[in-house]
Amino acid sequence: MSMSDINKNSELIFIPAPGIGHLASALEFAKLLTNHDKNLYITVFCIKFPGMPFADSYIKSVLASQPQIQLIDLPEVEPPPQELLKSPEFYILTFLESLIPHVKATIKTILSNKVVGLVLDFFCVSMIDVGNEFGIPSYLFLTSNVGFLSLMLSLKNRQIEEVFDDSDRDHQLLNIPGISNQVPSNVLPDACFNKDGGYIAYYKLAERFRDTKGIIVNTFSDLEQSSIDALYDHDEKIPPIYAVGPLLDLKGQPNPKLDQAQHDLILKWLDEQPDKSVVFLCFGSMGVSFGPSQIREIALGLKHSGVRFLWSNSAEKKVFPEGFLEWMELEGKGMICGWAPQVEVLAHKAIGGFVSHCGWNSILESMWFGVPILTWPIYAEQQLNAFRLVKEWGVGLGLRVDYRKGSDVVAAEEIEKGLKDLMDKDSIVHKKVQEMKEMSRNAVVDGGSSLISVGKLIDDITGSN
Repeated sequence: MSMSDINKNSELIFIPAPGIGHLASALEFAKLLTNHDKNLYITVFCIKFPGMPFADSYIKSVLASQPQIQLIDLPEVEPPPQELLKSPEFYILTFLESLIPHVKATIKTILSNKVVGLVLDFFCVSMIDVGNEFGIPSYLFLTSNVGFLSLMLSLKNRQIEEVFDDSDRDHQLLNIPGISNQVPSNVLPDACFNKDGGYIAYYKLAERFRDTKGIIVNTFSDLEQSSIDALYDHDEKIPPIYAVGPLLDLKGQPNPKLDQAQHDLILKWLDEQPDKSVVFLCFGSMGVSFGPSQIREIALGLKHSGVRFLWSNSAEKKVFPEGFLEWMELEGKGMICGWAPQVEVLAHKAIGGFVSHCGWNSILESMWFGVPILTWPIYAEQQLNAFRLVKEWGVGLGLRVDYRKGSDVVAAEEIEKGLKDLMDKDSIVHKKVQEMKEMSRNAVVDGGSSLISVGKLIDDITGSN
């Protein structure tokens, strides 16, 4: 049988987690695969998750012009008990495991097609068993990076009850194959310290990684090939790793909270600012909000730094320091908006720095547009991302690499210094991030490392069935 016969109308089933950051990467990857191979079809199983109302419309808008990709809505299930929210990771894992019978039933209805693989989100690896039942190989799709993969794979050296010691966060240094620097335990994800199911959830997820046919990562070779090589040197049993990024939705994610007039106002204000003079403050798609005392310190830090700023912040007016909003309007140096079109903002010539929560999609976007980051991580693996951003890649500065929700308030003086350092055009981070911009874009042109990796993945998937 020729390769063209094998490839004809091969189908993949994607099961992404419902969070918008996970969805955006998965859908960009689905489009990349179908653009690369016109004989490949993809079915995306859509999961409804409580509290994420616009994800459904987002999926449909992204895939409206993608005839090789179809959507199937999985039946809605009851969310887990509220007490499981003591660990968001355990809550999400429990929720997704409850969907397994529906996944199995839905796969049965489309098995007449040539299904050659399941592409499973990090949180969905328990569905490997469903694939095994139907004789379909599974591939892990990791929306984070190889550093986080390294951390998860390292858990096999521990026991499921061996939760990291919360009382010793500031003093432990860990050697994790795949991460070049020793990792202080205070930049590990909260789940590693969580005794209410968080650590167990991570451990159970990580146990299944080696049961996949391959691990697909939203990264690129020039950024993390040394990490991939280090993992293989340490453990030959790790499945093939495919670096296929950066996977970016460069059109930006639609948001019902942003009307066209507000969108235009933001871009008009940026048009009026000098090149690379504005710092953009934004803390992610999950709507992270700081308390009133932290909002006031950020405001004072901005004012005293003298830098121009665009701040995505929906706090009430009464929260800001007295006279701050009037000063901002009078000086014309700053703008506050409830929600900002992040991709368009980072692409704008006026932007010279980014204060970010260090979600992986935001980091990739900042690299793509050559904008250095001042790190302010909040949750999940963002502290580890921030640590590597500063210590390993040198494309950002650490306001805090170990900040997390509930930490002490960051003082205005610290914020002021961080902003001034970030916007210092002579800083080495500006040169480094421009180099990273070129490398990230080179990865996804014809002949680039990520497109080569995508081609190899398609050959491996379709040629082995």
